[in-house]
Amino acid sequence: MSIKIAPSLLAADFGRLESEIKRVEKHVDWLHLDVMDGHFVPNISFGIPVIESIRGVTDLYFDCHVMTTNPDTYLEEFVRAGVNLLSMHIETIPDPTGPAGRVKEAGLDFGLVINPITPFEGMAPFVELCDLVVVMSVEPGFGGQSFMPEVLPKVEAAREWVENRGLTADIQVDGGITPENARLVTEAGANVLVAGSAIFGAEDPTSAIEKMRRAVES
Repeated sequence: MSIKIAPSLLAADFGRLESEIKRVEKHVDWLHLDVMDGHFVPNISFGIPVIESIRGVTDLYFDCHVMTTNPDTYLEEFVRAGVNLLSMHIETIPDPTGPAGRVKEAGLDFGLVINPITPFEGMAPFVELCDLVVVMSVEPGFGGQSFMPEVLPKVEAAREWVENRGLTADIQVDGGITPENARLVTEAGANVLVAGSAIFGAEDPTSAIEKMRRAVES
């Protein structure tokens, strides 16, 4: 199973985003973008103008995690900004069939996210719509939180569901991922790891990425 590492831009220094991205882009697979509205989650992050500006400096795959109460309202704007995938929360779209179809019609990949409190059964009927299944391992809204190991059974359930049905969706774990717990997450079945503080907050981000890869690939 090929492991993808997706550093979360939320943990980067916003005063020098281009150089922050350039430090890591040759060593990672995706760039994770957290868009928050201050309603669905108690925080406001960044929006489409920032995504447009960084699209001009990197060709990385943009994995955009939309933490808003109306996640598909600005679909056309996200497309123009250059995102590759939009992930939306099952908590905001209990039936994601329509949004998933619109995202794919727009030429983007579709991801579905569940919060730590939400059981996997809440998203299971819709996994076939997904290019990416996301299990939150912290409460969404803020970076720098500690990993919640109690979500690992949901990761296992997601992997089993995908494998048993011959699906191709990636399984992502988002929140509190470090080189120390990355192997636990991949052993549970995840193949995309979102890490913010552990990469952008490290004294040497490249070394932190390499350490994470060694942990999961050894």
